[in-house]
Amino acid sequence: MYWMESRPGEDGRNVIVGLAADGSVEDVNPRPFNARTRVHEYGGGDFAVRDGTVYFSNFLDQRVYRRAPGGEPEPLTPETGRRFADMVVDPARNRLVAVREDHAGRDPVNEIVGVDMENGGEMVLATGNDFYSSPRLSPDGSRLAWLTWNHPNMPWDGTELVVCDVDAAGRPENARRVVGGPDESIFQPEWSPEGTLHFVSDRTGWWNLYRLSAGNVEPLCEKEAEFGAPQWQFGMSTYACLPSGRIVCSYIDHEGSHLALLDTEGKELEPIETPYSSIAFVRADVARGNVVFRGGSPTGPACIVSLDPSTGEHEVLRRSDEIEVDSGYLSIPEPIEFPTENARMAYAFFYPPTNKDYAAPGGERPPLLVMSHGGPTAATSTALNLEIQYWTSRGVAVLDVNYGGSTGYGREYRRRLDGAWGVVDVEDCANGAAHLAERGLVDGDRLMITGGSAGGYTTLCALAFTDTFAAGASHFGVSDLEGLAKETHKFESRYMDRRVGP
Repeated sequence: MYWMESRPGEDGRNVIVGLAADGSVEDVNPRPFNARTRVHEYGGGDFAVRDGTVYFSNFLDQRVYRRAPGGEPEPLTPETGRRFADMVVDPARNRLVAVREDHAGRDPVNEIVGVDMENGGEMVLATGNDFYSSPRLSPDGSRLAWLTWNHPNMPWDGTELVVCDVDAAGRPENARRVVGGPDESIFQPEWSPEGTLHFVSDRTGWWNLYRLSAGNVEPLCEKEAEFGAPQWQFGMSTYACLPSGRIVCSYIDHEGSHLALLDTEGKELEPIETPYSSIAFVRADVARGNVVFRGGSPTGPACIVSLDPSTGEHEVLRRSDEIEVDSGYLSIPEPIEFPTENARMAYAFFYPPTNKDYAAPGGERPPLLVMSHGGPTAATSTALNLEIQYWTSRGVAVLDVNYGGSTGYGREYRRRLDGAWGVVDVEDCANGAAHLAERGLVDGDRLMITGGSAGGYTTLCALAFTDTFAAGASHFGVSDLEGLAKETHKFESRYMDRRVGP
């Protein structure tokens, strides 16, 4: 079993960690290797494994390296400046299938390629569109699926799911779009062990689970919940296929994040009780019938979890090395829904001040810090965040806002920022603060706001164009949308086409 760890104590180096059958743990890439790809700049999908040999992208030179068991990393691809991500193993043809980003020309070129696992030779498998992701081989290696999209769309706006046959030499044949388009977002194509193609689509307005059956799209679970997520990075996974037509999946609704077992024949969704309020990177341990994921909760640090979906029994395999905090100093978030502009509702998590050793003077209401997440197409969760707990343990309430444009509340909600970035997000942050002040939970004269990147832009706009907040802090915030559109990287270079307000 393998996972990635980010190590602040090693200058933020990303380390692939391997857990052997005997329980021993080792770092796969030693110093100075940093397993991190720069495809789309945000990376993800940094490594793949075959029979204990790990292939990974190294951050410094973006070459793919091969590390055999007990050996040292050796370069596989030449020093061309090309970047590789989202790698999967094609064992029948002794190659990796990956997304490649070539910066040799004036504009980066994105393609899907095969990379020979012995000599690093490359074969282009799909090209011609602006972006590609999620190449996935069928279990018998005869078919290849992938996602693709073009500007000005981002992957949560509109993508296409393409499937092709693969001949004995590894060349694609009969490539055809099977689902998706400019106004339908497809997420995480996945083949079941039996060879059925599954995927997530927002065709109903919510990211729900589907499969291709005899060439037709068959819904597996349609409900007002999100089984997908915005693909800012490669390698994201919210569900995993197990044998005998079962799927273990995570999803988000207004009550939070959940894990469930889906019977694809009866189409019944059976919740699995866990202590985790944030569940991501769901993978199948097919040999054991287990599922592995990254879990987080309001009171515990992030961890790698192995779970038996039949019994619900779980084991923590690895826990973040964050400092243990006495629960008497931890604020437990309360999900709130509040009115905002145009007769709409918006959402947030409210953290009241909490410190077992202190109480506020009688009748005094606490100051409030509003937090605005980045993206802006992203979302906050209730996983333990020590930055939030820093404030709440010192008498400051926190409102962590999922403003209009955030994910987790359906397609219509995340499209609210189209043409209104810097407007809707600001209104929601201001109205959330006002809502708490009206309820008497915070001091309306001591309201603050903070955020980073896109959240920094929200912060600057809130301070410049409203009188709601007495103070604010923008961290690495966007301040010039025109400059951002001109100078940012290819992946989000047309993002402003949908997001710029009047």
